[in-house]
Amino acid sequence: MSFINHITRQVAIKIVYYGPGLSGKTTNLRFIYFKLDPSSRGDLVCLETDTERTYFFDLLPIRAGLIGDYKVHFQLMTVPGQIFYEASRKNVIRGADGIVFVADSQIPLLDANLESFDNLRRNLLSFEVDINTVPLVFQYNKRDLEDLIPVETFNQLLNPRSLPYVEASAINGLGVFETLKEVARLTVPAVKEQVLGVADGEEEKAAAGNSAQEALREATQKEEEVEFVSPEEDADTQMRKMKLRTLDEVELELDRLSRQFLEKPKKTKPS
Repeated sequence: MSFINHITRQVAIKIVYYGPGLSGKTTNLRFIYFKLDPSSRGDLVCLETDTERTYFFDLLPIRAGLIGDYKVHFQLMTVPGQIFYEASRKNVIRGADGIVFVADSQIPLLDANLESFDNLRRNLLSFEVDINTVPLVFQYNKRDLEDLIPVETFNQLLNPRSLPYVEASAINGLGVFETLKEVARLTVPAVKEQVLGVADGEEEKAAAGNSAQEALREATQKEEEVEFVSPEEDADTQMRKMKLRTLDEVELELDRLSRQFLEKPKKTKPS
């Protein structure tokens, strides 16, 4: 569920990138982070615990447009893909306004994709949320490789409802912003109804979604190639790492970071 600050008239829309381990979820967020104008995004944050050193997800707030006279912020998060981080994924998925399912297109990983998607469905049900009611976009990643799962197979097994999907190569930036714009288009009208209490017609929904897409387009400033680095070499990427002891602390820190961004005064340029 989105965070709403009625005093400052700001709303934060929570978008979660879900999928099997190493499918490209964090790669998506890193590309978005580097390509956005710094004034349009917050810090990239990594949270980890002592017992789960490879467990982390990212929080990437992005300013994007208006809903009525409320300023909209997208907060992008990834879940740990490894199957044994069940509790961690449930903490992140709770209250999601929209979901991007990042599937790995390599043939040997078909079962991992299906297992991860079923895990998503079950985790949503644990919060009494039907996956059919959540804005959902599929990203079929790693299409630059060979021996790929056909898109038709993905749509048959994962996406029989013909929801939006994007073929991507996130490591090269292909399809990354197209995916983000699609989930924004689906999510903003639903949050607008929640904030303003008024359901839009189809034309108004399309206009609200297109407004969010345009705001994201304007926030993108860099056209040069993005160079990716390993976690050990990310000292210059402005990623903030936070060491926490328990999953409860992780959940509290997520909420705090989400609210903190909404309460920050917007920086003004010196005259």
